[in-house]
Amino acid sequence: MKHLLLIGIGPGNPRQITLEAIDGLNRADVFFVLDKGTAKDDLLGMRKALLERHVTRPCRVVQVQDPLRDGSAADYVGAVEDWHRQRATLYGRLLHDELADGQCGAFLLWGEPGLYDSTLRILEQVELQAFSLEVIPGISSVQALAARHRIPLNRIGEPLKILPGRRLADETHIDNLVVMLDGHCAFADLDDPHLHIYWGAYLGTADELLIEGPLHAVKTQILAQREQARARKGWIMDTYLLRRL
Repeated sequence: MKHLLLIGIGPGNPRQITLEAIDGLNRADVFFVLDKGTAKDDLLGMRKALLERHVTRPCRVVQVQDPLRDGSAADYVGAVEDWHRQRATLYGRLLHDELADGQCGAFLLWGEPGLYDSTLRILEQVELQAFSLEVIPGISSVQALAARHRIPLNRIGEPLKILPGRRLADETHIDNLVVMLDGHCAFADLDDPHLHIYWGAYLGTADELLIEGPLHAVKTQILAQREQARARKGWIMDTYLLRRL
């Protein structure tokens, strides 16, 4: 039987992985790494640096081109489902062709595998009867955001809601809300004077950016910093907490 590990590696700092994750890295014979193109070479480099830092046994890295998602499609859900099918086909081929019986393979997943990561959902479409699957949790960007701003995520007796940026406009009242995957900066359209924002990008890395303050006072600064950083690096990973004060 083949074994597959999904290892949460945190938001970017190689020190922000658990001892369990390091043990997992040193159980793997083959690491599957998706190449997202030259604009995101940093992401690939960080994964390889993590392996160099923590892996002490012989292993093999299989690097393949990640299928592209149609970011301009009118049907967002349909485009994502099509992208997942392409990835499922790729994953199935990798697990069949690149992993021998009795070997352990691994995917290194940013943040936490159970929070806004598609790998588990994609693997539901892959024939895994000959595999055992194990998930090793990681630190999410949400946890890192709270730590870097030195705030608790939840307040006494209040729920914490997490949603993607494309759903922010649907919220009629915001008390305590984390937003992820906000490529279109939906926060900029909010004009509630009582909202405070805690924003962070490239959390845990040398390029980390942090801004916090009343949303109406700092939104322009966030937009400018975000645009400059994306132009410089070619990509950006950011998240934020909106809180009513």
